[in-house]
Amino acid sequence: MATLLAFHAHPDDEVLLTGGTLARAAAEGHRVIVVVATDGVMKSVAEGGTTRMDELRAAAAELGVARVEHLGYADSGHGKDLYPDPPDRMRFVRASTEEAAARLAAILREEKVDLLLSYDPNGGYGHRDHVKVHEVGKRAAALAGVPRVLEATVPRDAAVRLLRLVRLLRIPLRYDERELAKAYSPGKAITHRIDVRRYAGRKQRALAAHRSQISGGGRLSAVARVLVRLPAPVFGLLLGREWYVEAKTR
Repeated sequence: MATLLAFHAHPDDEVLLTGGTLARAAAEGHRVIVVVATDGVMKSVAEGGTTRMDELRAAAAELGVARVEHLGYADSGHGKDLYPDPPDRMRFVRASTEEAAARLAAILREEKVDLLLSYDPNGGYGHRDHVKVHEVGKRAAALAGVPRVLEATVPRDAAVRLLRLVRLLRIPLRYDERELAKAYSPGKAITHRIDVRRYAGRKQRALAAHRSQISGGGRLSAVARVLVRLPAPVFGLLLGREWYVEAKTR
């Protein structure tokens, strides 16, 4: 039995990028932990926590995750401009990498983590919080002496095929294939391709647990609404594989 910790930027990222891997690891008897840098909230948080963290815990239960933690940062948002910090905490992208890594490293040491899942250097599609996860995850692994780090990503050629299939299925997602040239990772960099189709049902139910995101008005919300209604085999066809790049730890 090993201990696996997945470090993510926001609630729901854990499902889309690593949900099948987490479900598979838990089913095979490993201890699985999820840590998010932010709670996905742009404003101050009232006492008692946030809906998105409650949704994360529900999704984690579907995947068999044993522990969920939040590093205490606020979502940094999208767009060119960076919003001021809310009164009660700092936006993740403004945080000192060393300080954030120390917070994560404390959990890594406490749990004696054998494998850290983080993000590739591009942060997948380039969101600033995702890029920061890569930087913080890399430093925390070094501080805690984690022996293995796998960086979640998608091979660019697979991303193009997936997006074309999304278009054929009339799932409402706008994209520019030219942007993929600088997103995710080249296929030759992939070291681990994990078939998680057997766990597609769990992954789909975990995604459905993020109700506030599904019911929102953004373009990704429209995609999520379609995904959670698909027959499980079709969902597995779309999201039944997960990819990683093994990072050097020394």
